Amino acid sequence: MVNRALALLLVAAAGVAGCTTPRDGRPPVEAPGAPALPVPVTNHAVAAGIVGGRWQLFAMLGVDSTKAWSGITRRAWVLAEGDTAWRALPPVPGARGRLAATAQVVRGRVYLFGGYTVDSLGAERSVPEVDIWDPARAAWRAARPMPVPVDDAVSGVYRDSLIYLVSGWHDTDNVRDVQVYDVVRDAWSVGTPVPGRGVFGHAGGMAGERIVFIDGAVRSATGPRYVNEPQAWMGTIDPDHPARISWEELPPHPAPVRYRAAAGTCGGFVIFAGGTDNPYNYNGIGYDGVPSEPLASAVALDTRLRVWRLLPPAPVPTMDHRGLLIRGDTGWIVGGMTTDRVVSRAVVRWRLGLCPL
Repeated sequence: MVNRALALLLVAAAGVAGCTTPRDGRPPVEAPGAPALPVPVTNHAVAAGIVGGRWQLFAMLGVDSTKAWSGITRRAWVLAEGDTAWRALPPVPGARGRLAATAQVVRGRVYLFGGYTVDSLGAERSVPEVDIWDPARAAWRAARPMPVPVDDAVSGVYRDSLIYLVSGWHDTDNVRDVQVYDVVRDAWSVGTPVPGRGVFGHAGGMAGERIVFIDGAVRSATGPRYVNEPQAWMGTIDPDHPARISWEELPPHPAPVRYRAAAGTCGGFVIFAGGTDNPYNYNGIGYDGVPSEPLASAVALDTRLRVWRLLPPAPVPTMDHRGLLIRGDTGWIVGGMTTDRVVSRAVVRWRLGLCPL
């Protein structure tokens, strides 16, 4: 149920419009460098988790530095903790590469959902494919397709068994659907839809039984074709009926509104970094015709107190993301676009000043 009274929780918060600073006031600190991707890539899916006893990062699909339909790729890579270089995986199955997919690591496997294809005439199609990378077999296999194919969706994992896909774009418009995939049963169920308007390019994550998302783009009746939608929502999952979600509206997060930010979780916090305040097509040109520029700022929601916190900014402004990968108190952003729409192969790491070590 929507609860607008939560805004009162910010009255006592210090800092910027209901925000607090990191817990110990530490200044931004960049972590040591991490191995760069073999090639620049953006608008790709990323995921991380314990696989084969080691923490591993995965980067899959996306588009290369051409930012053109012909540069959309099926490539996939993995970087295991302690390795000095990324290792190529077999290409993701399918006749074409995809953009705007989302991925999660669950029980030592990578689950890759949807995205969209682009043909030589510019036609875009949301795809229903769910692909599983099984490291034990060193192979991809297909899972049950999404009931509603989506791209640019938010995903999160509950109880190491259910993956939630929240809103996103389906072929011709945004949808409000919440789709729940059971990794054990290879089955889908229908979750409580998101309140308000469906969005694409929003950012979010899951902390325990709570899933949070902010912003995203919607159709505009006037001006640019799509504009940012300022919003912040949290859904609480019913443990007895996991498809039932109680949605509540959160206090506004600190400006600016964000499109395709990187998001991740640690403990009871959902963290958002980068993105842009100007929605754009996959070439980085805003729907208003102006090249979009990335942000470096980062914020976090304390899901228990419903209070926003300001975090140290990322060392490099980036956009065109789906996931912020977090290990201890270090955030990892893999690839994406930097200033002037440059497609990056860098892995940006920095101390968040929030998460337990």
